[in-house]
Amino acid sequence: MKAEDQFHIGLVVEDFEATMAEFSSLPGYEWCDEVGGRIEVTLPAGDVVLDLRCAYSLTSPRLEIVRRIPGTLWEPAASGIHHVGYWSDDVAADSAELTRRGFVTEATRTGPDGAPFFAFHRSPTGFRIELVTRLAQPGLERYWTGPREPVATLTPDHRADDGGKPA
Repeated sequence: MKAEDQFHIGLVVEDFEATMAEFSSLPGYEWCDEVGGRIEVTLPAGDVVLDLRCAYSLTSPRLEIVRRIPGTLWEPAASGIHHVGYWSDDVAADSAELTRRGFVTEATRTGPDGAPFFAFHRSPTGFRIELVTRLAQPGLERYWTGPREPVATLTPDHRADDGGKPA
């Protein structure tokens, strides 16, 4: 993991639409369509299916606005910033390094190939890092710059050809 791999700041919010409207009206952010849906993630207590939804900004620096999921790690942070997202060439190895440094694994998602797709880690001082497989980068970059079409962002089994619905 390197500083240049950082690609977004994630905000988990109570009022999704109002937050996007505020960022649009104040600093002039523009937004991609909302993506996500019901996905299986592994939490410390085991596997669960969550309705995980977000929207990324078209505007840089890139923001990710995430809908709150009560009772999970996807709750608004007191600081406003929920996590910092990084591309990872090897999510498993980068996760192991974070764990070695005292970070707690809060959630993971496995891709269809069996390799980790994303992982959330909380530092000993409280901030979160999200690692996202670099394999998702081309699809997200098309999503950010191309015509508005659903794209796999949170789950590798959400495809653009089926309206972004789970496979």
